[in-house]
Order: sequence, then C-alpha cells, then structure tokens
Amino acid sequence: MTQDAILHSGMASIVGRPNVGKSTLLNKLVGEKIAIVSNVPQTTRNQVRGIYTDERGQIVFVDTPGLHMPKDKLDRFMQKSAYTTTDETDCVIHLVDISEPTGEEEEAIVRRLVKLRIPVIMGLNKIDITDKFIPDYIELWERIKGCPVTEFGNFHMIPVSGKAGTNIDELMDILFKHLPEGEPLYPSDVVTDIPQKMAIADIVREKLFGVLRQEIPHAIAVVIESIEQRKKAVYIRVLIFVESDSQKRIVVGKQGGTLKEVGKLARQDLQDLLEAKVFIELFVKAKKNWRDDISLLQEMGYDSI
Repeated sequence: MTQDAILHSGMASIVGRPNVGKSTLLNKLVGEKIAIVSNVPQTTRNQVRGIYTDERGQIVFVDTPGLHMPKDKLDRFMQKSAYTTTDETDCVIHLVDISEPTGEEEEAIVRRLVKLRIPVIMGLNKIDITDKFIPDYIELWERIKGCPVTEFGNFHMIPVSGKAGTNIDELMDILFKHLPEGEPLYPSDVVTDIPQKMAIADIVREKLFGVLRQEIPHAIAVVIESIEQRKKAVYIRVLIFVESDSQKRIVVGKQGGTLKEVGKLARQDLQDLLEAKVFIELFVKAKKNWRDDISLLQEMGYDSI
C-alpha cells in the first residue's frame, strides 16, 4: 500500500440458500481455502471470515450459514447468525444459484434484503454452467421491490463463478467502491480470524462429509475436546456426535475403517494448518436430538439461540 493512497476498508457478508456456492466464492475471493467446500448443504454452520487486502484497502468477507426454513434450535441459530451479519456489514452479496429455480426460501431471503439500506450485490453464480434462471431471479426482486431493476438504488447484479473465477475482479471493484474510507481492520498478512478449535473442527467435518457421501452428515457435530502441544507434536482429541447407534456404526465403519480414513485425511490438512506433526484421536458418540441441546451447541461455539 502507498502512503498517500485513500484506503477503503469494511465488511461484506455473503448470504444465500444452502449449497449455492458461498464457501467456494469466499475461498476464491480471498485466494486461500478458508471455508469448508462440500456438495452437502449446510456445511457452514458458523460465520466464517475471510480477509482480502490489496493497495485499495481491505475487505472482510463473512460467509454465513445457508438460509432455509428452520427445523430445530441449530437451524434457528444459523438463520439468526446469517441475518445478523446483514445488520453489521457495509454491503451484502446475495449469492444465487442460476442453475436452480427460485423458491419459497429465496423469496423469504429477498423480502429481508429489500429492507436493507446498505448496497446489495446479487451474484448470479455458476455462470460457467448456465444462465437459465437469471430472468427468474430478476423477476423475483422486481416483484418484491415493486419496480424495475433499473430503478433500484444501491443494487448491482453480476454473473459470477466462484469455481471458475469468472468476474471475480469485477466483483471486487464493485465492493471497494461501496466500502467506507478507512484503515484496514486486520494486518495485511491475516486471511482469517477463525478460532483454532473451529478451524480444526471444520477440517474434520469436511473430511467426514467427503468420506461418507450420504445424508448422515446433516446429523454430525464435531467438538474438539483438547489440543495439547508436546515437544514438536500436537495431540488433538475429537468427539464426533451423531443421532443414533446406527449412524455411529456408519461413521466408525467396518473395523473402524471409515474413522481411520477420516483421521488420515484430516491429519494431512491439520499439519499444514498448524505447521507441526499432528496426532489425532477420533471418538464417536450417539446423542439423540443433539441439535436441540443448547449446552452442546454453546460448546460448539453457538453463543445464542
């Protein structure tokens, strides 16, 4: 950064339905893997912050849980967490999947976003695949707003691809134009402020999703029980919660094979993260309705339900 440059710094939240590509977009915007990427919806359960800094200033991106109709306390927390960020940031990226039609959940999101006074950027994601449903998303906004999109104030539309990187630079330009003047919020070499335990838990969850490839990941919670530094190695004890004994058998696998594979994959990423040799122990516990257990949710980092 040059000394005489006018810097623009602030926060931008990324909101949208589950599985529209928010985490993939965040990783592309920041230039590093910050958030879990999976085909399984609802992999992001907490706010995840990724930080981008260049000569123009700094953008703190907040990746939020996918917005959907809540079924339990965990769902309600995630919905509250996502909407809360829109009240605390300088602009919002409303990310939509243009390969999928609009629906009830999308309409509920737009009805919340039209009330905002901050700039909203509709990211028409997966433009590298199709442009099929772009008119539907424009029509939805126009119907709820009550006027043509050309008459909207503080509103932008841009086709993007978080996976292919299409129009990422153009999206950055729009964001910087809307950020207030100010010094960076974080040092220039910081790319995320995720607590260590959360980062470790997210890595384990990602490997579980990848190995299992079933509906069961929706019922999985990961709690880091302990992290110990011993000489040149880090020892991590992880407790995995599922909702039934049958799910526990699936996660453990035949002769513990599934759990061993998850541990092996997680250890590789954890050693890169912690820059040390890692020993990881994984344990599985069946706990019915854990998603409605407030004390457990708080232990996982959900402070208010």
